[in-house]
Amino acid sequence: MFLSVFDIFKIGIGPSSSHTMGPMTAAVDFLDRLASGDGGRFDPATSAHISASLHGSLAFTGKGHATDRAVMLGLLGFRPDKVDADLAEQKLHELHKNQTLHAGDCGKISFDPDQDLHFDYGPALPLHANGMRLTATDKDGQVLLAETYYSIGGGFIATEAELLAAEKAPDVDLHDEKEAIGYPFPFGSAAEMLEMGRASGLSIADMKRANEESVLGSDVLNSRLEAIWSVMDGCITRGLTLEGILPGGLSVKRRARAIHQRLQSQTGSNSQQPHAVNDWLSVYAMAVNEENAAGGQVVTSPTNGAAGVVPAVIRYYRDHCVGTSRKGIDDFLLTAAAIGGLIKHNASISGAECGCQAEVGSASAMAAAGLCAALGGSNAQVENAAEIALEHHLGMTCDPVKGLVQVPCIERNGMGAIKAVSAASLALHGDGAHFMPLDNCIETMRQTGQDMRDKYKETSLGGLAVNLPEC
Repeated sequence: MFLSVFDIFKIGIGPSSSHTMGPMTAAVDFLDRLASGDGGRFDPATSAHISASLHGSLAFTGKGHATDRAVMLGLLGFRPDKVDADLAEQKLHELHKNQTLHAGDCGKISFDPDQDLHFDYGPALPLHANGMRLTATDKDGQVLLAETYYSIGGGFIATEAELLAAEKAPDVDLHDEKEAIGYPFPFGSAAEMLEMGRASGLSIADMKRANEESVLGSDVLNSRLEAIWSVMDGCITRGLTLEGILPGGLSVKRRARAIHQRLQSQTGSNSQQPHAVNDWLSVYAMAVNEENAAGGQVVTSPTNGAAGVVPAVIRYYRDHCVGTSRKGIDDFLLTAAAIGGLIKHNASISGAECGCQAEVGSASAMAAAGLCAALGGSNAQVENAAEIALEHHLGMTCDPVKGLVQVPCIERNGMGAIKAVSAASLALHGDGAHFMPLDNCIETMRQTGQDMRDKYKETSLGGLAVNLPEC
């Protein structure tokens, strides 16, 4: 099993990896396939028409997650990691005015956002809670290309055919296209990871580095790790300097800037409580998730809804811990990605599939493992840290108010970061021996997600989403 660090950590835009980045990527893929002749009869010189429908969680919380906007941007040729905000707004304005797409090699295509983008609030499509269908027809109404996509969490997408094939071969990862190359350490479980570490004498970070370098080489890997942390750190910094009301209609105020200023003013004074370190962790995480809620640039970690946990704990490591280093940050990212890959491969990182235990719970496990590794923990201690953090998120629902990644999501990232640090600290105080293996905890999370009612899995049909203030 191999998921790259850069599959788990992807640069994109808010507010959601599964509801924004995934649908945008699917729309771009559809355009690429149409232009390449997948439909067999498409001629860019002739007129064509595209329609789209959103199903399941993509429909129920699509407005709050800006899924409709993401689909339109994708059909306009924008990719999540390369969105020029000003140009995007200009192109969206032109699309609403002219009902015409001009993207890449597809020529002129008619698309009316008000008529051709449909929210289907009926039953979800059969293979995943996040489904969407795209259809291109010619001037006579004949279908040129039709495809069903599923946004399966963390910005990953799969076609209907890919998911059906995965059901027939469950041990093959959908995004494991490079499996045949033969990675030095292709662990598919935490048990395999620990055994390979014992046999090789290498840390989890070193094994993950060897896997990555077998494809990318050392210089490219280091450069890309630096880029990922730079975007994460920049996102925290932006979030700590901005204020105002977040979009979406809940009138949620940005709070990170004011909290940060208060913490700075108290530093070194007699008024600062010992638990202020928790406030620092929370404010770093909240800064990221306020940026995400505003549609800013973030890094999936492993998702947008949980994007604040890992950056917050890395910032805490860099600015508050003793004996930190740049190598420590790289080891943190590599270790966290290894744990995130195991969770995605063996369970899920999708809130629509398994609730928020799969998002913030996974992020907290990743951050706990990363911090433990950066602070010199053994492989067994790292695995223990991840298990502690994930175990204490089991059963957490995904019930965003009004479908927005704001309440309870922003504060929840702060709590996930605090749990991650606590889990890493507990693991470091032990010798790595513990009762519940990480693999069993991951399987429990998967089973719990299966048993969880759909109204608690990113549909905004239950929980906090329906228990709103009366005033």
